[in-house]
Amino acid sequence: MGFDIRSMFEHMGTVAWGVVIVLFIMSIYSITIMIERYWTYSQATKQSRRYAPEVARYLKQGKIKEAIDASRGKQVKHSHLAKVLVVGLQEWQYQQELGEIEKDREAAVDAAKRAIQRATAVNLADLKRGLSGLATIGSTAPFVGLFGTTFGIINAFQGMAATGSGGIAAISAGISEALITTAFGLFVAVPAVWAYNYFSGKVEGFNVEMDNSSSELLDYFIKKGA
Repeated sequence: MGFDIRSMFEHMGTVAWGVVIVLFIMSIYSITIMIERYWTYSQATKQSRRYAPEVARYLKQGKIKEAIDASRGKQVKHSHLAKVLVVGLQEWQYQQELGEIEKDREAAVDAAKRAIQRATAVNLADLKRGLSGLATIGSTAPFVGLFGTTFGIINAFQGMAATGSGGIAAISAGISEALITTAFGLFVAVPAVWAYNYFSGKVEGFNVEMDNSSSELLDYFIKKGA
């Protein structure tokens, strides 16, 4: 057999094909996650850039209700900032309706802070959704390919034993399996690792933005109230 791609695939055994199919499924899954996360993060960034100045304008005017309405709109449903700040605004409005702000402003601020912290934790977990899958694929795909490589080498030795020689004809099928599964494992793993690192950096950036915006909102409650 030759060592062109077609010939190598034609002479692959059952185990090698099983490994390739598993790697193909892993590749499709990782690509799906990459596309979905990229779209989600892009929408979060765009919507948050529109949302931040709008809600800041309402807060400067002391319009808590309008700020809450702006945080609930369809145009900001993917905004990570809106998901966090709306909870703090709602809690502050609730404390205001109960008259707790006038009684104990510090306790009202603490209540809003706890609500924001809970919302941040939930939103952060949602932003990280799917990244563990990319990390798993990036770390395990080479070993799945190595599993096929091992069987390919075994087949090569079996070919040598069957023919009693070490010529290329005797070991070509096993070597082709080893080469294909190794290459395919790396082909699946490398983009997954790159994507995981890229998206992890984006999530860290979102987390910083949520913390900063939350701190600014709490400062507003402390200094100006509503």
